[in-house]
Amino acid sequence: MKKAKRPSGAPRVQVGALPIRRAADGSVEILLVTSRTTQRWVVPKGWPVKGMKDHDAAAREAYEEAGVVGKIEKRSSGSFSYWKRLPDSVVLCEVKLYRLEVERQLVAWPEQGQRRSQWFKPNDAADLVDEAELRVAIRALATGAG
Repeated sequence: MKKAKRPSGAPRVQVGALPIRRAADGSVEILLVTSRTTQRWVVPKGWPVKGMKDHDAAAREAYEEAGVVGKIEKRSSGSFSYWKRLPDSVVLCEVKLYRLEVERQLVAWPEQGQRRSQWFKPNDAADLVDEAELRVAIRALATGAG
C-alpha cells in the first residue's frame, strides 16, 4: 500500500505545545521560547514523530525546547500557520497546538543553551509572537485555562 502524499501546496503539519501555569496570584501565564535562528518568540514546536501520538510529540518538544514537563491535552486545542525557513526554501506549516499544564520546570534540558524562555501574561505573550493566528490561539487557549 502506497503512502498518501501531501497534496502539492498543502501545508506541512507540525505539533506544538502551549505551556501554561498558574502564577502565585492565580492568574494564567504562558511560556514562550525563542527560535534558534531568528530569536523570535514562539511556542515549542516541531515535526510529528513516527510511532508517537501528536500530543506526546508536542510534550517532547516542550521538554526539549523549554525544559518543562506536565499534563498535555490529548486533543488539539487550536492551530496556526506560518512560513518556515529551510536551508534552501520556505514551506508553509500548520501547527496543531496542545495545551500543556506545566507541573515542573527543569534546571537543565536539551536546548537550554540555544534558546531563551520566559513566562508571560497571555496578552503580553500574544503581543510578542509574530503570527496573527498564534496570537488568537494564545488568547483563546489561555481564556479556556480556567
